[in-house]
Amino acid sequence: MTTETKLNLTVAITGASGVVFGQMLLRALEGDERVGRIHFVASENSLRVLAEEMGISGRSGLVEKLLGQASAKTTQHSENDVGAAIASGSYPSSGMIVMPCSMGTLAGIANGMAGNLIERAADVCLKERRQLVLCLRETPFNKIHIRNMGLAADAGATIFPMIPAFYNQPVDSTEMARQFVCRVLAHMGLPQPGAYIWKPGDAGSGA
Repeated sequence: MTTETKLNLTVAITGASGVVFGQMLLRALEGDERVGRIHFVASENSLRVLAEEMGISGRSGLVEKLLGQASAKTTQHSENDVGAAIASGSYPSSGMIVMPCSMGTLAGIANGMAGNLIERAADVCLKERRQLVLCLRETPFNKIHIRNMGLAADAGATIFPMIPAFYNQPVDSTEMARQFVCRVLAHMGLPQPGAYIWKPGDAGSGA
């Protein structure tokens, strides 16, 4: 695969529980030869969740902290950098994944606020008819959440709640997160090695 044909993706982590899912996503994309470049944005609120759930503190060198190594293809952007390349529709992009996606971020995207780089990059995906996957993390949903999900879906986003599967009998939460990431990437056209695939005759439900 040539550099020109490799995917150029945007990944955002926002201030909702489950940032380990976002870490798993970055690691999967880092090791995927079909992906040439990753633009990464962490919201201000996500930094607190990262500190509380994973013991990762600070914005500086965040990509390296999440990956456990330096990256040659992931570029980190500030949430306030609305002049970044991914804020423009003229910049070639293969799509965007927000994982986890907070209800506040959902609201901003669904209502076209474009008040920061995450919302603006998502808005660009919608207007340019590019894939936008919002991995929501909240429960229970109130009517505002449900309305905003409908608005985002009507605009072209895929609503992909962070609901792990159990029919593959995961041994721990890390495996649950990894398999969920595999499902999201398969939806993006990037099936992953080691992903669980339902087969006729397997016990349980394949939903």
